[in-house]
Order: sequence, then structure tokens, then C-alpha cells
Amino acid sequence: MKTTGIHHIAIICSDYERSKRFYVEVLGFSIIQETFRAQRNSYKLDLRVGEKQQIELFSFANPPERINNPEACGLRHLAFEVDDIEQTVLELKSKGVEVENIRIDDITDKRFTFFKDPDALPLEIYER
Repeated sequence: MKTTGIHHIAIICSDYERSKRFYVEVLGFSIIQETFRAQRNSYKLDLRVGEKQQIELFSFANPPERINNPEACGLRHLAFEVDDIEQTVLELKSKGVEVENIRIDDITDKRFTFFKDPDALPLEIYER
């Protein structure tokens, strides 16, 4: 299999409007398309992340809660690349987002930190 990159990452949220505000207004991702699927009584929101990547934000009635153990098998977290981590942290904090202290990756010597989306999905910012 030959791939050319990651097309999208899918996230299921518990409160569609709250998560939409977070990803659009707080993180600044632009809306590509918003679709209401009447047969499922759910929304699908396609968001632009960077130049080519996308997040698909889904709402479903009564989704099961996430097991919040980062060492459990499965997706651990999403990481977004930024040019200036300190500026990004200040911007997130100014919008009421709790952000962990900045750390140094002991393998790459790059700076990174974590914060959470409205459903406690761990999100990372990683300095380019």
C-alpha cells in the first residue's frame, strides 16, 4: 500500500454545538462542510486542519463514554504542529483552555504540551 498522507481523523463528540465551537472558535479550524443526516439524527462537520488535513466531527445520540486511559490500546492522542508553542499556549489559555506545562521531547529536543477537547480527548501541540 502506498499512501500520500492522512486524509482525515474522525472524532465522535457528546455535545455537537459545544465541540463545534471548540474546534472552530477556539482552535480556529475552518468549516469545509456541515451535514445533518436526518436518518441518523446526527451531524457530520468537516474541518480543515492545516493545508490538506481534515477532522470529521460526528454527533451521535448517546455515544459510549471514552475510556480515559492513555496507555489503553487504540488511538492515544492527536498532535497538531505549530510554529510558536508559547504563543499557541497563550492563545489557548486566553480562550479558557487548560494547558499542561511545556515539555521537551527527549528524542527530538522539540517542545510540546497537551490540552483536552470538550470530551476530554487528549490533544497535543508540537513545535515545528
